[in-house]
Amino acid sequence: MASGFLVIRGLSPLGVHFQHVCRNVLLTQTREKKRWMKSYMLLMERKKKLEGPPPPKPRSHQPNWDYHAEVQAFGCRLHETFSLDLLKTAFVNPCYIQSEEVNRRELGVDREAVALNLKDNQKLSEQGAEFSQSYLADCCRGAYPNLPPEGVNAIVQYLAGTEIVCHVAKNLAVEDLTLSAEFPVPNKVLQKTFFAVVGALLESSEPQKAGLFIRDFLMTQLIGKDLFELWDVINPMGLLVEELTKRNLSPPEPRITRQAGVSTVLPLHFVGLYSDKKLMAEGPGETILAAEEEAARVALRRIYGYTENRRPWDYIRPREDTAAAQAISSN
Repeated sequence: MASGFLVIRGLSPLGVHFQHVCRNVLLTQTREKKRWMKSYMLLMERKKKLEGPPPPKPRSHQPNWDYHAEVQAFGCRLHETFSLDLLKTAFVNPCYIQSEEVNRRELGVDREAVALNLKDNQKLSEQGAEFSQSYLADCCRGAYPNLPPEGVNAIVQYLAGTEIVCHVAKNLAVEDLTLSAEFPVPNKVLQKTFFAVVGALLESSEPQKAGLFIRDFLMTQLIGKDLFELWDVINPMGLLVEELTKRNLSPPEPRITRQAGVSTVLPLHFVGLYSDKKLMAEGPGETILAAEEEAARVALRRIYGYTENRRPWDYIRPREDTAAAQAISSN
C-alpha cells in the first residue's frame, strides 16, 4: 500500500503539468481558401469577359529581360557564328526607327538628339532573301531534275512565303528579338527580319553555313507535302500531254478500270491512263472526269520523281553540292 501511494504521488505532478500544457494549446482548422476568394474570383472572371483578354505584351516589357544577352544567346542556341553587330542590325526594322523618332519629337527632344544612331536591316533583308530563293531553287533542281521551272518556282514561293517563314521565325524566337513599331509583329516585318538574319549569317560566316541554315529550317517544311498542294495545276491532262510529247511518247488514253456504286449517291470510278498500251497511272474519283484528272496527277508525280514513296531527303550527312556557291554566283 505504501509503495502504491508513493507511485501515485510521483505521477500526480506529471498529470497536473500535462493538463496545464493542454489548456494553453489551441487547435484550429483551416480550409486553405479564404471565404472571400470565391466571390473575388467570380468578379475577376466576369470582368475578364466584359473587358476581354489583356493586350499582348512584348517580352522586352516583362521582367528578367536582357536584350544584349538574348542576342548573344540566339547564335549559341542555333549553333551558328554571328557577328554581334550584324545580328543586332538584322533585328532593327525601319518602322521601329521611324516610330522612335516620332515619339522623341512628341516628347520635345532637340532635333539633333531625335535621330537614332541605328542602321536598319533593309540591305541585309534583301541580300538574305535573294540568297534564300536562289539556294532553294538550286536544291529543288538538284533533288528533282525533271521538275519544270514552273514547279520549281511554286515550291520556292511556298517555302519563302510569309506563312512558312513566319512559322519558322516564331519557333526560333525571332519575334521576341525583333524591334518593330507594332506588337504582335506583322507577318511582313517578321518575314523581312528572318531574311535579314540569313543575310547576317551570310556575311558573318561562309555561304555553306547559310545554305545549311536554310536547308535545316526551310527545306524541312516540305515533309509530308504533296506536289500539287504547292503547285496549282489547272489542266493536269494538258500538262501530261506536253510532258509525253517532249519524251516522244504517245498521248495518254483514259480507260475505266474499276467502278463501284455507280447508281448510288456516292459513286467511285477508277480511271487508268495508257500510253503505248502500257498502264502509266491510275486514279480514283467521284466522277469520271475527276478520276481522269487524278490519274493525270499521279502520272505527273511519277514523271517528276515527286511520288509519295520517294527517297527522303538526307538531312544528316552533308552533301558535297555547290548549291550555296551557285546561289552566291547568281546573286
